[in-house]
Amino acid sequence: MLISFGIAGFWFLVFALSFLHDRRLFRNGIFLVLTLMFAGLGVIFALDSVSGTAARWLVLAIVVAIPVAIVVLAIFLVINGVTMLRREGRRPANLLSLLAGLGIIGLVIFGIAVQQLSWDPLDAVRSILVGVLTYISFLFVCFLAYAFVYSRVRSSRKVDFVVVLGSGLRGSRVPPLLASRLDRAQQVYLRAVRKGRSPMIITSGGQGPDEDVPESHAMASYLIERGVPEDRILREDRSTSTTENLTFSRELMVSRVPAYRCLIVTNNFHAFRAALTARKVRVNGQVVGSPTAAYYWPTATIREFVAILYSHKYVNGGICLLITAGAILQHV
Repeated sequence: MLISFGIAGFWFLVFALSFLHDRRLFRNGIFLVLTLMFAGLGVIFALDSVSGTAARWLVLAIVVAIPVAIVVLAIFLVINGVTMLRREGRRPANLLSLLAGLGIIGLVIFGIAVQQLSWDPLDAVRSILVGVLTYISFLFVCFLAYAFVYSRVRSSRKVDFVVVLGSGLRGSRVPPLLASRLDRAQQVYLRAVRKGRSPMIITSGGQGPDEDVPESHAMASYLIERGVPEDRILREDRSTSTTENLTFSRELMVSRVPAYRCLIVTNNFHAFRAALTARKVRVNGQVVGSPTAAYYWPTATIREFVAILYSHKYVNGGICLLITAGAILQHV
């Protein structure tokens, strides 16, 4: 019991130091989940010292809950995937939750078939899949847990700029997803004005092939129509990605206030990855998220996680290869 709590305390200390150094780090999520895991073990051991029966029931409940949760998750993702296709169209990016749900179902069926066939090569494939997916699932839990924490830590620092990241137009019209970001940015701006400050708002986004105007211009018009003074808005109209959004916005900020501070606004599902990107391109600011439609959140969250995995493709690929090699050696 004491050992588990001691290890949990160690990881919490590592988490706290890393968080204070820079909250825009993915490893903070790993340290947080390790803290929770060992603290949970400590609770089980502490309960066992008081009542062994209660501890056994708790362990049994956890063991039963895991497969039930997997089944429920798979069904939910399939239903959500169908909803996404109906509401957002049949684009590859909208298939993620459906594919994830079908993948979980397929893996369960494959596992049952391997157990029935008892063929060693298939058993090796199952071991590889289980190992790789366990690793990816652990990272996904770390991502979800820390994204939740990050989104709830408010920055009280005075900011010179509020940067709104673009997300695409429909012709020249601001769609609901982007409107949510702009509304959140206006709230941040008005709160700063009430405190006697007057930050500039940077609308960031270039013109895509299916857009009638640069995104930043439509975003600026949206804010002006809702009462934001035009002279408090800067337009960054060259970017085509989040990295470019932040890089080009940084150039605007540095040219006006070299020692600037900013707050970046995006949707809640995108906030943590935007924070990682901001750190990478040396933007001095934190990120806040705006609300997203419930049906859109699962697919968008999976997409964000995949993008983070890919941004560390060599490390993650190397670990997956080690897991694969270990599984093969076990069956040689």
